[in-house]
Amino acid sequence: MPAHFDTDAEDAKLANLREREEEDLARVLSEKYGLDYTDLGIIAVNMDALRLIPEKEAKEAEAVAFAKTGKHVSLAVRNPSNLTLAQVEHALEAQGYILTRFLVSQKSLNIAFERYTDLSFAAESKSGVFDIRGDELARMRTAITSLALLREYLDASLVTGKRAQISQVLEDVLAAALSLRASDIHIEPEETGVRLRLRLDGQLVDAYTFDTHIYQLISSRIKLLSGLKINIRDRAQDGRFTVPVGDSEIDIRTSLIPGAYGESFVMRILDASNLGVSFEKLGLHPKLLARLTAEITRPTGMLLTTGPTGSGKTTSLYAFLRHIHTPEIKIVTIEDPIEYHLPGIVQTQTDGKNYTFASGLRSVLRQDPDVIMVGEIRDSEVAEVAVQAALTGHFVFSTLHTNNAAGSFPRLVDLGVDPKTFASAVTVAMAQRLVRTLDPEAKKQVPATDEEKRTMERILSTVTDTSLLPASLDLVWVPDPKSEAENGYKGRVGVHEAIFMDEELGTFLRDNPSEGDIAKSVRRQGYLTMAQEGVLKAIEGTTSLEEVFRVVDLPRE
Repeated sequence: MPAHFDTDAEDAKLANLREREEEDLARVLSEKYGLDYTDLGIIAVNMDALRLIPEKEAKEAEAVAFAKTGKHVSLAVRNPSNLTLAQVEHALEAQGYILTRFLVSQKSLNIAFERYTDLSFAAESKSGVFDIRGDELARMRTAITSLALLREYLDASLVTGKRAQISQVLEDVLAAALSLRASDIHIEPEETGVRLRLRLDGQLVDAYTFDTHIYQLISSRIKLLSGLKINIRDRAQDGRFTVPVGDSEIDIRTSLIPGAYGESFVMRILDASNLGVSFEKLGLHPKLLARLTAEITRPTGMLLTTGPTGSGKTTSLYAFLRHIHTPEIKIVTIEDPIEYHLPGIVQTQTDGKNYTFASGLRSVLRQDPDVIMVGEIRDSEVAEVAVQAALTGHFVFSTLHTNNAAGSFPRLVDLGVDPKTFASAVTVAMAQRLVRTLDPEAKKQVPATDEEKRTMERILSTVTDTSLLPASLDLVWVPDPKSEAENGYKGRVGVHEAIFMDEELGTFLRDNPSEGDIAKSVRRQGYLTMAQEGVLKAIEGTTSLEEVFRVVDLPRE
């Protein structure tokens, strides 16, 4: 009996082979014409972009607009020599649009042409921002209050596998991140899937796992929104876009790097409301707060705040600037990027080429400022100019990447600053970390273990101002979550340490002492270290010892 020949399967194979050949041909032609190639089969077509070209004209021009961010429009074209295409492009450019061409296959164009039938159901979004409808975002932010609910929402969005639902996945994730007050969104391709993680209160938590097809849609969408090149997959790229939230907009900074299984994305959420912490609510110890209040109002000098990325340095600097700002003084900032707009303050942003921290600082000095904020001292040129500014009638705020306050001075020496200038230039060197705060509704007080007592005693043994010591080390606070979905923490607060310049320290620094010797020398000033302040916060119930020990470097035995 002859074997049955499955014609349907063979036809499907042939159709799939033709599609691959068509895409391969489009790739070859894109190189010939010097254009980028893209595939609209794995990219969500933006409805606001699509409506820029009427359907009849689009078919005559063999082109569609498939992405739009502000005045930047991405065009998918089949034949770059099409005469109608030239007319369409001229019309768009006359309206102020900046066009980028992508060569596509006929199959890609047909997919886009099919989307014209959906135009009557699509609401036009605000130009230049991420197209989430305001009412939908508000609803989602209210509805998604936990990671479990986010997973349910994504499951529901993806259950049908339709393109319309898939194109909304990124919007769902972003709305959830805003609702949960995440600082970062991580999308990480792995061998068996693509992991979505959110950074909540400084810690990454698993949120969802996508398949590779969904990942391709999401990655293309992120690239288009962020102004990144879609066809480049072998090198790092950086971009940004904005999201409407009520009457304001939130900036999203996008970073991607190539990996073994695809490009890894991190989207940093720059929410101005998270940076609006007042000077008094930074978590500073009362003694340190009183001293800093006096120091930052000096007419000349420099305050350096140090710590790793994500330790709250920028938030602290903004709080300082808001506290000292009055109509009588001029404050100018040099940032990369501007994360929060401060009314009444002149803020500038570096571009990495023509306007760097060094060139910007030299230009700012010609603007007759009273106070200057330099986002970061990265090299010897910036360090030298910043010190000179502090010596010549300005107060300078800036950041360094060191582990603690004492490490600020050796770091400046490494950058070429003469230690003999420290006494006159540097007023305050401070360091900070962010620890998670205990949820007032989910914490309890417990007896400290013997090991915890010994550790606390060792940390507090170098406190010279005995009035700052607690009455007892017997009890500490710990998280007491009410369900598996909770961890007992809610929000974060800073732990700080600071060194203040005085005559004795200025003389001591002339010989370029080590970080450890500086730390021992300034104990006489009577201020707490980060570890000591953290222990006190654990005893009073602001955080836990476990959290302090996780975040802060403890002194060696």
